[in-house]
Amino acid sequence: MQPADIKNVKITDEFWSRKQALVKKEVIPYQWEILNDRIPEAEASYCMHNFKAAGLLNEKMRKKGDAFEAPRFTYRGFAVFPEKREDAKDDEFYGFVFQDSDLYKWIEAVGYSLMTNPDPVLEETADHAIDIVCAAQLPNGYLDTYYIINGMDKSFSDLRDHHELYCLGHLIEGAVAYYLATGKDKLLKAAERYADHVASLFGNGEGKINGYPGHEIAEMALFALYDLTGEERYKALAEYFIDERGKEPNYFEKEHPDMKGKPDYYHQAHMPVREQTEAVGHAVRAVYLYSGMADMARLTGDKSLLDACEKLFESIVDTKMYITGGIGATHLGESFSLPYDLPNDTAYSETCAAIGLVFFAERMLRIKADSKYADVMELALYNTVLSGMALDGKSFFYVNPLEVIPENCKKDERKTHVKPVRQKWFGCACCPPNIARLISSLGRYIFTEDDTTLYTHLYAGCETTKTVNGKNVSVSMQSGFPNTGNVRITVTGAAGSDFTLALRVPGWTGGRYSLNMTGASEKETKNGYIYLTGFEDEAAIEISFDMIPRLISADTRVAEDNFKAAVTRGPVVYCMEGVDNGENLRQIKIDKRGTITEEVSDEFGYDVVTLKASAKRIIPAKTDFKPFGGLYSEFTSVEEKEISLRLIPYYLWANRGENEMSVYINI
Repeated sequence: MQPADIKNVKITDEFWSRKQALVKKEVIPYQWEILNDRIPEAEASYCMHNFKAAGLLNEKMRKKGDAFEAPRFTYRGFAVFPEKREDAKDDEFYGFVFQDSDLYKWIEAVGYSLMTNPDPVLEETADHAIDIVCAAQLPNGYLDTYYIINGMDKSFSDLRDHHELYCLGHLIEGAVAYYLATGKDKLLKAAERYADHVASLFGNGEGKINGYPGHEIAEMALFALYDLTGEERYKALAEYFIDERGKEPNYFEKEHPDMKGKPDYYHQAHMPVREQTEAVGHAVRAVYLYSGMADMARLTGDKSLLDACEKLFESIVDTKMYITGGIGATHLGESFSLPYDLPNDTAYSETCAAIGLVFFAERMLRIKADSKYADVMELALYNTVLSGMALDGKSFFYVNPLEVIPENCKKDERKTHVKPVRQKWFGCACCPPNIARLISSLGRYIFTEDDTTLYTHLYAGCETTKTVNGKNVSVSMQSGFPNTGNVRITVTGAAGSDFTLALRVPGWTGGRYSLNMTGASEKETKNGYIYLTGFEDEAAIEISFDMIPRLISADTRVAEDNFKAAVTRGPVVYCMEGVDNGENLRQIKIDKRGTITEEVSDEFGYDVVTLKASAKRIIPAKTDFKPFGGLYSEFTSVEEKEISLRLIPYYLWANRGENEMSVYINI
C-alpha cells in the first residue's frame, strides 16, 4: 500500500483546513523570519547565516581552484551562540551542529503547502533559499555547513554526535517534497549528489566507513528518495544503515572508546535492530529508526524486520506512551524510561517524538491496515502534536507535560525543562518546523491505497479520486471531527469496478457506531476496518461514531496515575486549567459516577467542545497535634466542597496565559 497522492487529496475539513491555513499564512512566514534572525524577541537561529557563510567560503574555494586548501577543522563545541547577534561574524558557524536541518524542514513544509495551495510569492522565497543552499554545496556533493565552515578534514569522523547524516535526511525529505510540489529539481539534484557522495564513502569494503547515523532519519529519507527516483543505490544505502546498526564491534565505540562495554541504548545501537523488542533511548531517534525499518520491511518483505517493528510498536503503546500520544518520559537524554514510568509533571514528551510516532504508525499502515496503528496516529495528532503550537502559530512547546504548576517549573531544577507557556523559538529548534511540515502534509495520512481499495484512516473532510480498472472514482468526505463523530461519504463513478472502501472503526468507540448507506454493501469487518463493495454509480455512506466523554484510567503499574483518571472524548484528551478551576488542581476530585456534559465554546476563536463535570475540592483537616514538628499533624477528616469542573482539549492549554494544568484528575 501507498499513501494517496497528496496532490490528489483536497482538504475541506473545517478543523484541519484552519490548521493548514494557519501554517501557510502565519507559521511558514514567521519561521522564515526566524531562520533569518529577524525576530528580536526570539532566540537567534543563525541557520541562513551559516548557509551564506558556507556559500562565501565555497565561492572563494572555486575562485582559487586547486591551490586553495580548505581550513583545518576547528572544534567549536556542540553548539556555539554569540552573546549578541551583532557579534556574529560572516565567516563563522553558529548554533547547533544540526542547524541546517531547520531550513530543510521549512522547505518541506513549504513544498507540502504549495501542493494544495499554490503561492507564487512563497515559491519565490523558497527558490531564493534553495539558491543559497546550493551555493554552499561542495563540488563532490558534500553539503553540511558545520564542516564546510569549520574544516573538512574531520567530516564523518563523529557520526554519533555531529549529525551530518541527519541533515542529509532532512535535505532529502525537503527536496522530495519541493520537487513533487513544483517540479523544480535544483534542490533534489543537490540532495542526490550528497546522497551519492555518502554512498561512495559508506559500506563494508576496504577503505569504506562502516558506520551509521547517530541521529536516525536518513534511513526513511533514502527510502523516500528511492520511491521517487527508483535508484537502487539509495535503497541499498538505507538498508546498509539499518542492517549495520548495533552489530559488533560497535562502530560508535571506535569513535568514542570511552563507550566500550557500555550498551548503547541511547542511539538504539545496543543490539542489531531485528533483535530489538523494547523501545529505548532517545525517543525521536528511536521512532525515526523504526519508521525506516518499517519502510524496509515493506519494500523487501523482510518478516524478521516486520516482527521487530510490531514488537517495538507494542512496547511503545502498551508500556511507554502517555495518554496524549506523547512519548519519551524523561528529560535525561530525551529518552524512553522504564516500562510504566510515565510521570506527569516531569514528562518530556517532545513534540518531535509524537510526530515521529505518527510517521511510524503511518508506515505500519502501509504494510497492514490495522486500526491499532491509525488509533495511535490519530491520538498523537489531535493531542501532543497540536499542543506543540499556539493558536496564533507564533510560539511552541518543545516539551508537552501532563501536569504543570508554573512556580515549580521555575524553581525546581528537576522540572526546568517544563515550560508553563510556549516559547517564541529555541536554539535547538527541531520542533516548530517539524509541526509545520506535518500539518502541511496531512493529506498523506488520511488514506492509503492499493490497486482496488481506498483505506480511510483519519476522518477529515476532503475530496480525492482513485482510478480502478480504468474508471475514475470520486470520493468526498464530510466530517464533524473532533466536535462530532458524524461522517458522510459520497462515492461516484465506481459502478462496474472492483472499488472497495475501507472505513476505520476507532478503538475509542468501543465498537459502538451506526452505519447507513445506499448504493454500496458491507462485505466484512477485519482488523478494525469495515470493507464496503458493490458500489453503484452514486453511493452515500453515513457513519456515526459514539463520541461520549469517558474517564480513562492508566494501568495500575503507572504509579503516578493510581486513583486518578483522564477524561477523553473521541480522539481528544481533555485537561483542567487553573484559569477555569482555580489554583491547587491537585485538590480536585471528579465525581466518577457523575454526568459529564458538553458545551460548545467559541472562546478560542472557533467552536470547541468543552466539558463540565461534577467534582469536589478536597482539603484534609488536621488537628493541632504535631508529633514531629510543624510539617506534620494528625489527620482527622476532609472538607469537601462541591464545584463544577471545566475541562478543555489538552491541545488548547496555555493559550490563555500562564496557569496550572493537569490531565489526570483524582477519582
